[in-house]
Amino acid sequence: MASPMTNVLENFEISPPIASVQATTLPLTFLDIPWLLFSPTQPLFFYDFPHSNSHFRDSILPGLKTSLSLALQYYFPLAGNLVTPPRPARPYLSCSGGDFVVLTVAESAGDFQRLSGHHQRDAVDFRRLVPEFPAAAHSSPLLAVQITLFAQNGISIGFSLRNVASDERTFDQFLKTWAAIFKVGIELHKPVLSKSVPIYDRSVIQDSGGVYPILLEEWWRFRDSHSLTGPGPDDPMVRATFTMGRPEMEMIKSWILIRSKKLFGSTHLLLSPYVLTCAYLWVCLMKTTGSNNHKPIQPTELRYFGFIAGGLTRLDYPVPRSYVGNCVAFGRATARQNELTGENGVVFAAKAIGDTIKKLDEDVLGGAENWISDWSVFSGPGPHVMVTGSPKVDLYGLDFGWGRPKKIEEISIDKTHAVSLCESRDIIGGIEIGLSLPKPKMDAFASLFDEGLKSLL
Repeated sequence: MASPMTNVLENFEISPPIASVQATTLPLTFLDIPWLLFSPTQPLFFYDFPHSNSHFRDSILPGLKTSLSLALQYYFPLAGNLVTPPRPARPYLSCSGGDFVVLTVAESAGDFQRLSGHHQRDAVDFRRLVPEFPAAAHSSPLLAVQITLFAQNGISIGFSLRNVASDERTFDQFLKTWAAIFKVGIELHKPVLSKSVPIYDRSVIQDSGGVYPILLEEWWRFRDSHSLTGPGPDDPMVRATFTMGRPEMEMIKSWILIRSKKLFGSTHLLLSPYVLTCAYLWVCLMKTTGSNNHKPIQPTELRYFGFIAGGLTRLDYPVPRSYVGNCVAFGRATARQNELTGENGVVFAAKAIGDTIKKLDEDVLGGAENWISDWSVFSGPGPHVMVTGSPKVDLYGLDFGWGRPKKIEEISIDKTHAVSLCESRDIIGGIEIGLSLPKPKMDAFASLFDEGLKSLL
């Protein structure tokens, strides 16, 4: 089936207000460097909007443009550019008053209700709902925005963001600032930021372990021959969303506790909602993926589960919540193939992920010098799992005045083969799991996911 037509109506260059930003160069910290090898994240928000497209363009769009400009005044690095000069010069962020974010307004003939659902949908139908960055050699934009109108049904707001400039916490603060300024009105926007003025001072990130030059050297070594974006999409791909609620989490937790006593004795396991959800989906995906390029699987082969861990509460020095930049670490859990696919797979997965989080809690920067080399396994063909997003970030709280998002998708997982996680929109304490897989694998995963939960009853 052909992808629904999406036509670009207009492109706007949205800059911070005139004379509000001075030319600035921001160096990258060692927490930013690993993100140089990741492809942009592409969150997509669907909103019910039962008005005509002409009403949106005449009455809504002017205010969105102005409020975006004002939000960029406070988060001006996002309007800047990533500069990656030839070696040995160091990469940096370039910011000036003439910078801008491209805002695209488009119109889609797609079925809004179908696209904003949880069921299986063709992945290709989403790719024209998010902006793409132009190819660039040594300087590239950090953020682009696309608003797509659907006839009398709703709108979507899609982004492309280079995470080298912002972790999910910072980006969420920027989005909430944009939405708040739009809702309160242009003249009343200043109180929006009175409690949380963005901070750009890179000195708040301390590199006492001297990790920066090590990671920079790794980036130079990997940049021309590798990326950490995964092996690329298989076609045709389908997208689907699965929800893990608190009752399901408690069932999994009880089952793990019974089995873990036999396997690990009195060892204390960390069984948070995040660990329980990740452990369960890791096992389902390992059982789904099967063999690696039709090669026989060795039962003792190592499998990896990669995730992001927040640094604000784990570093041994304070970092302001309003710091604009990256303050996250990388975690990589390890288990053997036969452990994950055996009858106690969820127990082994939960222990591996929980133990990795415990290590991060004790020393969040332990092994930081190996972040790039360790995570290179996720760019290979092996059946490893990488998750993106955090259920602790309230993405569904992004309200521009026409209600909370109806649905959130992460489009970049088509390319990366990662799994997206966010808080559930409708289930308190629940977690939404976003997947993009070839249809046979998606069918297999859905069956394993549902039947596994039923068996726990």
